[in-house]
Amino acid sequence: MRQSDPPADRRATIVTLSRAANVAPSTVSRALKGDTRISPEMRARIALLAKEMNYTPHASARTLSSGRSGLIGVVLGPSQNPFYTALLYEAVRQIGERGMRMLIIHAGAGPVEDKTADALLQYQVDGCLITSVELPSRVGVVCAANNVPVVMVNRVARLNSSAVTCDNVHGATQLADLLLRAGHRRIALVRTSTSSSTGQEREQGFIRHLDQFGWSPVLRLDGQSTYDGGFAAGRQMMEMAPQHRPDAVFAVSDIMALGVLDALRLGGVRVGQDMSVVGFDDIAEAARPAYDLTTIRQPLPTMIERALDLLQARMRDTALPDETVALRGPLILRGSSVPVR
Repeated sequence: MRQSDPPADRRATIVTLSRAANVAPSTVSRALKGDTRISPEMRARIALLAKEMNYTPHASARTLSSGRSGLIGVVLGPSQNPFYTALLYEAVRQIGERGMRMLIIHAGAGPVEDKTADALLQYQVDGCLITSVELPSRVGVVCAANNVPVVMVNRVARLNSSAVTCDNVHGATQLADLLLRAGHRRIALVRTSTSSSTGQEREQGFIRHLDQFGWSPVLRLDGQSTYDGGFAAGRQMMEMAPQHRPDAVFAVSDIMALGVLDALRLGGVRVGQDMSVVGFDDIAEAARPAYDLTTIRQPLPTMIERALDLLQARMRDTALPDETVALRGPLILRGSSVPVR
């Protein structure tokens, strides 16, 4: 071990680097930041020493010096829904690519508690992405008072925040049009009773398009935004007399649509021939041969990209006005829907 090297069980610091380079700690700090007041030769020498000594900047020190923690808080929706798992993976990837880190502050169904708002400050997050349905006003108050920008993802803007969503109304309209063009007239709606703006927009867009052609859902069931809720809705349809049973079903999320599909098939219905089932989100399971679900694909990578763009812009300038972005997703035709006549 060289005399200048730190002991193996101690972390290299600015001070140990300065001793190894025989320069002031401030010189090392400036060199590592690429300060042009330090000569290129010295910057290269210090960079090499930092690599040899496995130096990494301490997060707390970086926060104190820059006023930024590099942390993005994420408040996640129900983890039982694979859509939110996919959203989480995409957020981890893109936040990492931007040189920041992610902190999951809340995950799961139900309201975000007040302690979540306190965590936003405790961990000194620079900004926050929120996908949760239920939010207390305290979150917005705390963030606004402390200049912590918030961007909603897959939700409309609330609490003095920007938002990035899929164009839910347009997607639901495409699905309603598809079912009508396939000849369906007895159409059921599996909705959600939560306050989710996403579910409400999809329901409204679907019903509005049916109404334009003089039709309305013959059955509206609460799928509770879960697979089990969708399965129960499908079982309820199977208990109806065949002549009164719907000939098509729109579930406002894929996870409910999968439950409906399983219940119908267990009851002997030939989905895609006797009845159409369509969903919304295009989770990974929707493409599996067992389901082959017709759905609307949420443009998740683009949604996260735009959300982080909005968040970082507001981290740089908290005076920027809030903005809502709605991105259209493509209709994915698969075997769960009857072909258009």
